Amino acid sequence: MSTVIGMILAFALVIGAILLGGSPLPFINVESILIVVLGTIAVTAISFPLNEMLTIPYHVFTLLRHGQRDPAAEAVKVLRLAVEARKDNDVLAVERMLPRVKDTPFLAKALQLVADATPVEEIEQIMRREAGTTSARHMRAVDFLRRAGDVAPAMGLIGTLIGLVRMLGNLDNPAEIGPSMAVALLTTLYGAVLAHLVFIPLAAKTEHCTTEEALVNNLYAIGATSMRRQENPRRLEMLLNTILPPAKRVVFFK
Repeated sequence: MSTVIGMILAFALVIGAILLGGSPLPFINVESILIVVLGTIAVTAISFPLNEMLTIPYHVFTLLRHGQRDPAAEAVKVLRLAVEARKDNDVLAVERMLPRVKDTPFLAKALQLVADATPVEEIEQIMRREAGTTSARHMRAVDFLRRAGDVAPAMGLIGTLIGLVRMLGNLDNPAEIGPSMAVALLTTLYGAVLAHLVFIPLAAKTEHCTTEEALVNNLYAIGATSMRRQENPRRLEMLLNTILPPAKRVVFFK
């Protein structure tokens, strides 16, 4: 929600400033919008495969909606599962946990490996590769957003130059100077707004969520391997706290 609220407030401030100055119609120019928006998409597409570009919005939306999990809360969740697994001390106990963690596919996969009696080393390898693949996919989305954030102001500058050239070529026709100057200035405005109110903030937020997700996935993997070894959950608490930031460390056992 912070992403949505922040973006709405940012656009509201810009639009409010426009409306306070009078009619918003002078700030609407289809030619400038085409140059900046379509130009940004076209130039960014050069750097990324088409099929990857089509899936990036979905990955960003999914990560922003579901990827922001509190590491401390997830550590407590893992510890509770470990206590339950050690208490029952059988494979069926882990299998019974699976329906409760279906909303976290990474943890569900890790527990499924434990329930299947997969060797510890193999669980570690599989989950490490899974986490690496997920992080790499999300970082590609970050790269796309950053690239778009770099391209949008450049397309605005190109539109500005087009408008200035057109204006200089029509100095003998005063009626054309105003529209040409509007294209020159509005493309710069659209490029700056698109970059600094959309692409760059989304890139920063997506990168933060990716980092948090990687930490949480690491917690899940450590918890799964600890359950497979049938270790004391108190030792698991110590292991989890070694990778949690100091402010996020948990005290589960009093």
